[in-house]
Amino acid sequence: MSETNTFAEAGADLDLIGIQKRFPGFTAIESLDLNIPAGSFFALLGPSGCGKTTTLRLVAGLEDPTAGRIQIGGRDVTDLKPHKRPVNTVFQSYALFPHMSVLENVAFGLRRRKVGDPVAKAHEALQLVELDHVADRKPAQLSGGQQQRVALARAVVNRPALLLLDEPLGALDLKLRRQMQQELKVIQQEVGLTFLHVTHDQEEAMTMADTVAVMNKGRIEQMGAPEELYELPKTVFVANFLGQSNLFSVEVTGSTDQAVHGALNGGRVTVPRRRTERDSGSVTVGVRPEKLRLHREAPADDASINIVGPGRITDVSFIGVSTQYAVEVPGAGTVQVFAQNLEAGPAAHLGDEVWLSWLVEHTFGLADDRLETGALTADFSTRAIAAQAIDAE
Repeated sequence: MSETNTFAEAGADLDLIGIQKRFPGFTAIESLDLNIPAGSFFALLGPSGCGKTTTLRLVAGLEDPTAGRIQIGGRDVTDLKPHKRPVNTVFQSYALFPHMSVLENVAFGLRRRKVGDPVAKAHEALQLVELDHVADRKPAQLSGGQQQRVALARAVVNRPALLLLDEPLGALDLKLRRQMQQELKVIQQEVGLTFLHVTHDQEEAMTMADTVAVMNKGRIEQMGAPEELYELPKTVFVANFLGQSNLFSVEVTGSTDQAVHGALNGGRVTVPRRRTERDSGSVTVGVRPEKLRLHREAPADDASINIVGPGRITDVSFIGVSTQYAVEVPGAGTVQVFAQNLEAGPAAHLGDEVWLSWLVEHTFGLADDRLETGALTADFSTRAIAAQAIDAE
């Protein structure tokens, strides 16, 4: 059987080894080493220009690396043309053939590869995405969400060892996007293929992926399970990009085997040693807004909690499931607090004086102390990079 007709029964490992990608006057990817295990749902998360889409295009064969190697299932595919790779891509635009029926769209790739019984396999793929009942319709007769599922069926039916998802849900409305997040995860588990999902949407990445890699300026800043990255970010960029964080600069005043103690505006802030990247000098520590509690009076001193205050509430936003407070604390800046709405209406009001507390075990210490995100500007979008490459030819 030729390499273009290989019909994968399961996903394959993806290995990027020393990958670098340079465009004229700009390095999109520095030096990237990455292993994605077979059968996993892996998300590359980051802002515009961080290198995530360039990475996906390199894996698909739509771009050539300046340096490094790409292996799929242990086989070097760096020099293979896109159609020779066991890879399929689902784009945000869907790219369905308007003159073909839904069934013909899904069977198209199978016919080109001369795979046996393409119609039956296309029906199976449509059943997987619950659209077999519209097999005879044209794409224009479908909703956006249905078109997205047809594009997914068309990719999955080819049984690629690796399925690439390039912001596939970006064009959908919020409710449908959340529904499709769940469906994509179920489909990935059912078919057992390896999914590489590129997105700038943190909720999307955390909802679907087993492993998330946060990219920044052409390199992976941190990688791990979604809950690990959220609960224990290691850099300012990850702490700010993946959710919201309150960050404080504290001066370390002492430490034990278990904890590092710092001074903040005359008070004490403690971070568990296992949860901090640094333990001396000036350290940036953080806590997520939903971990904080508001108090009308100063809480009693307790070694298990950190206390900041007093401060004054400068903004109150009621958003249904929670109320978001902005509290101005002298020496600590504006602190965000997300309080679950357990009572009818906000528990505190604009102008109130409050103290803030949170459990020491929810505190994290970061490896750097840059208080800006460091994201690249939109000038380095994929479209701009492609234009630069064309101009250079």
